[in-house]
Amino acid sequence: MAASTNSFLVGNNNQIPSLKPKSTSQSLLHLAKPNTLHLAGKTKPASVRCVSSPTQIQDGARSAPTGSQDRVFNFAAGPATLPENVLLKAQADLYNWRGSGMSVMEMSHRGKEFLSIIQKAESDLRQLLEIPSEYSVLFLQGGATTQFAGLPLNLCKPDDAVDFVVTGSWGDKAVKEAKKYCKTNVIWSGKSDKYTKVPSFDALEQSPDAKYLHICANETIHGVEFKDYPVVRNPNGFLVADMSSNFCSKPVDVSKFGVIYGGAQKNVGPSGVTIVIIRKDLIGNAQEITPVMLDYKIHDENSSLYNTPPCFGIYMCGLVFEDLLDQGGLKEVERKNQRKADLLYNAIEESKGFFKCPVEKSVRSLMNVPFTLEKSELEGEFIKEAAKEKMVQLKGHRSVGGMRASIYNAMPLAGVEKLVAFMKDFQAKHA
Repeated sequence: MAASTNSFLVGNNNQIPSLKPKSTSQSLLHLAKPNTLHLAGKTKPASVRCVSSPTQIQDGARSAPTGSQDRVFNFAAGPATLPENVLLKAQADLYNWRGSGMSVMEMSHRGKEFLSIIQKAESDLRQLLEIPSEYSVLFLQGGATTQFAGLPLNLCKPDDAVDFVVTGSWGDKAVKEAKKYCKTNVIWSGKSDKYTKVPSFDALEQSPDAKYLHICANETIHGVEFKDYPVVRNPNGFLVADMSSNFCSKPVDVSKFGVIYGGAQKNVGPSGVTIVIIRKDLIGNAQEITPVMLDYKIHDENSSLYNTPPCFGIYMCGLVFEDLLDQGGLKEVERKNQRKADLLYNAIEESKGFFKCPVEKSVRSLMNVPFTLEKSELEGEFIKEAAKEKMVQLKGHRSVGGMRASIYNAMPLAGVEKLVAFMKDFQAKHA
């Protein structure tokens, strides 16, 4: 397939305008405001250069106290906690983005200012995940749930077979939606074991003619995560993964997948942005009934700008991508995530049954940690008392009960340390 206009990071690239300091002025809305910046230069074909300078926050420019002491530790599954420095940078630029005289929320999505934002966001994401040039990156809307329909509509015909490995609620929902547009085949389900494990890949009986194999790489509700990925046996087939809740939490070999997709609201931004990474040769074969807003070809040819995108959400994702790169990339991010998860899981194991995690140890999620109390009648008190200590959203999903701590990239180690200390104190009082 010929490269589309969305492949600007590989071929027809637009240069991100350079940035120069400008004088400061008092912001309205009582928001912190840094030294403002203005854009210089004109857009022209060139290679993308990530030249934006980190926003500096003036000491004393904030009219209200900010900082960790004013915030809770938010263990929500999504929308979830965001990096504090990212929030402060967005706050500082909210009223007047880099001297443009506008907030990002006011910009035309076709203006040079927003084009520089979305191009840099894609460039940084490609660098983070080492996305090959033969893949397109789409910034869409509707959540991963919308892609449950978008995938079969774009990737296969009504009579095509599609295999599913179902390791939790989201994989199950994907099957139910896909069966409207293709012939679904659940080759393995963990439902009988209450979604606590991942199957042996060798034992999977894949359909020889399956168009693709679908997995949910990390089940947010049940806390089950693939540590490796199955190989599709059909030589013409490919692997598709919903990575909503572990996206950019660790390095991933994108070339192993035909499509990676996910909502941004857990690890890389606010709700409202859906990211699809798709091999370019899979674009352009949508079923005739496919709505225009679900057609990957339309979005690819228009560089994710066919209609007004979630501009501010994409801007926030870009700030998060920049932050992840500043941390040292996804290998360093994974190391931090592993440390946090080990701390919490070890506390559960060392409680001698007072706390329990039902998930098989080898596939426990680094992102979502479900656990129960030996005395289930104490769970309400646990959640209530934790909230008093500024640890919130620990109640488990309504479908499974118990507790769940979502410890995404932006959850600091201090948050997990505080939770573990609280768990030990709670056990001492109630054991």
